[in-house]
Amino acid sequence: MRTVNSYIGSPLERVEDDRFLRGIGQFVGDLKSEGQWHAVVLRSPMGHAHIRGIEFSAALSMPGVHAVLTAQDIDGDIPTIPFRRPNPTIGPFAQPVIARDKVRYFGEPVAVVLADTQEQAEDALAGVIVDYEQLPAAIDRETCMSDRVVLFDRPGTNIASVFNADKGDVAAAFSNADVTVRGAFGTQRQTALPMETRGLLAQWDAKSHRLTIFGAAKLPFFNRKTMAQMMSLPETSVDYIEVDVGGGFGARGEFYPEDFLVALAARKFDHPIKWIEDRREHLTAIGHARECDCDVELAFRSDGTLLGMRGDLFTNIGAYVRPNGMTPVRNAAQFMSGPYRIPAIGLLSHAYVSNKTPAGTYRGPGRYEGCFFIERLMDMAAARLGLDRLELRRRNLLTDAEMPYPLAAVIPSDGRAETNCDSGEYSVCFDRCIEEFKWRDKAHLDGQQIDGRYHGLGIACFIEGGASGPSEAARMEVEADGSVAVYVGSSSIGQGVETVLSQIAADALEITMDRIKLYHGSTTYLKEGWGSYGSRATVMGGSAVLDAAANLLDRFRHVAALRLQVSPAELAIADCVARAQDGRYVPLAEVAGEGIGAEGRFDNSRPTYTYGTCAVHVAVDPGTGHVDVLNYTIVDDVGRIINPLTLHGQVVGAAVQGFGSAFSEELVYDTDGNLLVGSLADYLIPVATDYPHIHCHSMESYPSPVNPLGAKGAGEGGIIPVGGAVANAVASALRDFGVQPTQLPLTPYCVWSLIENGRRAKAFSSAT
Repeated sequence: MRTVNSYIGSPLERVEDDRFLRGIGQFVGDLKSEGQWHAVVLRSPMGHAHIRGIEFSAALSMPGVHAVLTAQDIDGDIPTIPFRRPNPTIGPFAQPVIARDKVRYFGEPVAVVLADTQEQAEDALAGVIVDYEQLPAAIDRETCMSDRVVLFDRPGTNIASVFNADKGDVAAAFSNADVTVRGAFGTQRQTALPMETRGLLAQWDAKSHRLTIFGAAKLPFFNRKTMAQMMSLPETSVDYIEVDVGGGFGARGEFYPEDFLVALAARKFDHPIKWIEDRREHLTAIGHARECDCDVELAFRSDGTLLGMRGDLFTNIGAYVRPNGMTPVRNAAQFMSGPYRIPAIGLLSHAYVSNKTPAGTYRGPGRYEGCFFIERLMDMAAARLGLDRLELRRRNLLTDAEMPYPLAAVIPSDGRAETNCDSGEYSVCFDRCIEEFKWRDKAHLDGQQIDGRYHGLGIACFIEGGASGPSEAARMEVEADGSVAVYVGSSSIGQGVETVLSQIAADALEITMDRIKLYHGSTTYLKEGWGSYGSRATVMGGSAVLDAAANLLDRFRHVAALRLQVSPAELAIADCVARAQDGRYVPLAEVAGEGIGAEGRFDNSRPTYTYGTCAVHVAVDPGTGHVDVLNYTIVDDVGRIINPLTLHGQVVGAAVQGFGSAFSEELVYDTDGNLLVGSLADYLIPVATDYPHIHCHSMESYPSPVNPLGAKGAGEGGIIPVGGAVANAVASALRDFGVQPTQLPLTPYCVWSLIENGRRAKAFSSAT
């Protein structure tokens, strides 16, 4: 790609921030439609129960209440939410849009109250009486995997699927090993927690037989197709319209039960229906993530060369399989090898259902968990082998000469899922991180007690998959003033789509950015699109914009050639002006009335792989268990960098989310399946002052060969290594106590307990 303006690579401030800073963004809560009713969802107060009956006459008699919807209002079978990636076993575990005879998790929709105001609808919830027969709950792995309590009579098991990550001869690798290291680890249940809760506004036009849904949608075209099928409408009769959002992080924008229920109410009563959840409801109902345990073993030669990896992973996916619920299960196994050369891999990744909120994707799904597991094992292996933990990692990192490097294949999926790392000399980021972090200057602090606190250093390496396929689309139209409207299938979920794709379009068209008007994510703009997920918006959406720009310029060249009566090859185009060799010219704006426009598309089935290393310095208070992060440095190579400023924001934000995951965030249930977290007083997230010492350095030494931009996805990598690095640092700080963290989060109580257990074990050993 030839660039003249060089917007690509420039640290431009986000164009979308202007409206946010001035308070004129439009979120779903800001929307109003004449005559709208408000919907409030009645949710199960139990984790597992039969529904014997529902009585709601008292609710209907309350002021402002128009209707109460239950499963009885749906003719025939209750629709279930379709999967984005079907596999042969998960069909029976699909989620019904509303409970009819049985509830399987705390918070499952049971009824919907419709009233003039949200307050009236909420008051009416008390008038809906549900007769429940409580059932034993399956919460923990042992109960769920043993099938002592079964959620579904058919197929009669709680095992929804088992993925096999396979590569090389595992048996030979372990039989030839000099040393094997084994560990059992776990990550806690948490959620993505966007800034504002979810909401929808659905409108039904009976005359045109058309359904319009306003609200955040990272997958507007998939959601439109899903809604059309469930409503028995043609796809062209359904529109999903984007609004501003405070982040998506994998959870927001999937198809949820509320999507269907709100749309059903709008159509049934021919009224606009608005639904906004409160924070307690949000914590209860949005997709959960991360609850995964493993028992994994690594095989080494005595010199530290990795030979193989084997073991089992167990992911608690909640009561049902959500649309993309298998992705973390598959990813944890396929990508646990991370950036390391492991010739033989045999991992079984089990997905089991439980009486908890259904789980889905959250930034770095599966990769965060897998990175924590292998990075803990790498530190344990270094101690066992008597090797420096930096050297152990360095000698096993992938090289550019090995690219494309095959990772483990996974079965089942949509068949056999295979993938290759695309480019990179992984030791370059590693060495740069060690240098930027000043590891060698800090090494003398490792394990030392200074002013009452124990200091420790930790390190972790990672890969991030991006450019999820299969396609993306874009369209360009020339406006009367000579500006260019760019319509893209990529959705805006806080990652700076308007800025980054405008930079790409401006360079490709060789015009200034202020002449680009970018429109994103809504189904009214394009025939089809794929949205934003899997770190794909820049690579896939940007490459589609390149194609549309090339097609637009080609169209302009031919129209201008007709005007000037010359051959298209004789024209030079710059700044959207076509010039003939004799000096005559035609501006693009002059031919705008002739319908100058073009479509573009990028098809791709080969992912990109960003990679990097992070290092962290912590201080642990043995009296309280509090861990203070004194310094955190991350270096990654993301291929070609489109905008260093937005990239930096993504990496820093992801790192802070990672610290929340490592130290405080956890969704806790009791043994009956009741969620014990109801507000942000219970679910502790990082605040701006918690982690001030974060240093990010992004490189572009090895562009990706799988797309014309050379870019790689970079929205998730910053979160992936945090848990592993932090746990390694805490272990190193507390080595005198024999502490080996195996479970996240590392709350003060958890760390204090590890210290006390270590003290007791040390005292017992001395006494005997």
